[in-house]
Amino acid sequence: MRRVFVTWGSTPEERQRAMPGDAAVSSPVYAATLAVTIDAPPDQVWPWLAQIGYRRGGLYSYDWLDRLFGYLDGPSATRILPEHQGLKAGDEIPMGRGAGFPVTLVDAPRALVMSGQANGAAWAWQFGLYPVGGGTRLVSRNHVRTPAGFGPWLFLRVIEPAAFLMTRRMLLGIKARAERLARQAAPPRAA
Repeated sequence: MRRVFVTWGSTPEERQRAMPGDAAVSSPVYAATLAVTIDAPPDQVWPWLAQIGYRRGGLYSYDWLDRLFGYLDGPSATRILPEHQGLKAGDEIPMGRGAGFPVTLVDAPRALVMSGQANGAAWAWQFGLYPVGGGTRLVSRNHVRTPAGFGPWLFLRVIEPAAFLMTRRMLLGIKARAERLARQAAPPRAA
C-alpha cells in the first residue's frame, strides 16, 4: 500500500522529473508524487490552485474532514474567486486557524511551491502543471526531511495514509472543477 500512497497516478518519468521546489528539501526521508490528467489547459487549472486555502477557495478534498479538523471554515469553492487570484511568492496560504503555508514560488500557470523549515525539519509541497495534448498533467509532490529518531519516523508513517487520501481527493476535486470550467468556456459545436 505504501507504494500507492506515494506514487498514485504518477508515471516513472514524473517521479524522476526535477520540479522547481525540489531544492527546498535536501535528502528527504519522505517523498510522494501524485498526479492526474485534466481535460483542460493549464490556464484553466491554475485559478483553482491560486485560490487554495482557509477562507479562500478551500482544499477541494473531503470538505467535511477538513472542517472537522479546522482546516476549512466552509465548503470548497465551485467557482473562480477573482479576489484570490493574485498569489505571489512571500504570501502565506492559510490552512485553518493556525499558521499557513509559506509560498516560495509562483510561476503561473506552471508551478506553485510552498515550503518551510522549523525545528530541524524541512518540507516542500509543490504543484506542477504540464501540458499534454489539449489538457494538463497536474502533479503534486511532497518532500519532507525530519530529524532522525523513532518519533518523527512514526509520525510520517501515521500521517502518510491521510496525506494520500486528502491529496488524491484534492487532485480529483481540481480536475472536476477545471474540466467543468473548460466545458463552459468551449465554443458550442456545430450540429
